[in-house]
Amino acid sequence: MALPPPHLAPPPAPKISTKTIPIAGLLVDVHGLDEIPATATRITCLWLHHARTRQKADMADIAARCVSAWNDTPSKNRGLVALAWDQRNHGSRLVDKQANREWKEGNATHAQDMFGIVAGAVADQGILIDMVGSYLFHDKPQIQIDRHLALGVSLGGHSVWQTMFAEPRVRAGVVIVGCPDFMHLLSTRAKKQGLKTYPKDGKDAAMAFLGSEDFPASLVEACRKFDPKGILFGRAPVPKPASSSGWADLRVYAERNGPHEESQVKERLRGKRFLLCSGGDDDLVPYDISKPFVEWFKNAAATSRESLDISVEDKVYPGVGHWFDREMIKDAVRFTIENVEGSDEGVPTSKI
Repeated sequence: MALPPPHLAPPPAPKISTKTIPIAGLLVDVHGLDEIPATATRITCLWLHHARTRQKADMADIAARCVSAWNDTPSKNRGLVALAWDQRNHGSRLVDKQANREWKEGNATHAQDMFGIVAGAVADQGILIDMVGSYLFHDKPQIQIDRHLALGVSLGGHSVWQTMFAEPRVRAGVVIVGCPDFMHLLSTRAKKQGLKTYPKDGKDAAMAFLGSEDFPASLVEACRKFDPKGILFGRAPVPKPASSSGWADLRVYAERNGPHEESQVKERLRGKRFLLCSGGDDDLVPYDISKPFVEWFKNAAATSRESLDISVEDKVYPGVGHWFDREMIKDAVRFTIENVEGSDEGVPTSKI
């Protein structure tokens, strides 16, 4: 994850409080706890997923911007806190530095290692949502955490995509230079890095790579279980958006491959808000890899707006590489503030 060039970097972030609190065995940086209005009885949590090779402290900047922007609004009945934790094999949880590297850097299990961190973040996210209230407000029964948002960068963007499909309590998500199609992303990377398991010839080279030594069959099955594109279409290509409801494509796919039931997928996504921010010149996670799924998903959301109320804001920033630049930051803060409040009637709350 590169830093933006100086002319695309934002001005310094405001200063807010940060407390590191052990929650369910994880060290969590909680930003903005001291700034919660004294009259607030409802709390929104903004969960922050950091990039590969980074750590929770790298999310302090966007945390401060979002919390400060909310605290500048007139609302005093709701508070916003932003929370970040080290993803698996990162920061305080590092066990093998080599496992965070790519194939070209000598890591033969790059695909497995990266997917494990992404899916692991989703599992951690659910546990943290279950437990956070019992740690932050155990002595303040009048305060209720009743809304959850997520924002992720790069690797964290991949995990926010998966979180949005897996966790019904996360109602809005910001994906910064992330991808919903892990199989396509890693197949493209394998081709670019010249792996022997990626055939040099043949229109089905990518399909041949999936299930190979560098992308084992069990990893394909994990993608089918957890990754958005894999959940909906498995190894099959994403269909081009149709003029009719895009969800009809799921029924066609189900007859062939048996994905998660259409109704189950819809219920996970009902009423959710997505902001997708991609760099137009991103070489590591190119927008063209995400585009087939994103275009299908936008169409499916638009053609079922009345019944499912899914919103997808898809933005590509010209001249921006694989980084979180100031225009993305502006949009991320704006989108977060728009979604701090909202009706979550019927959505499960924290279990503890």
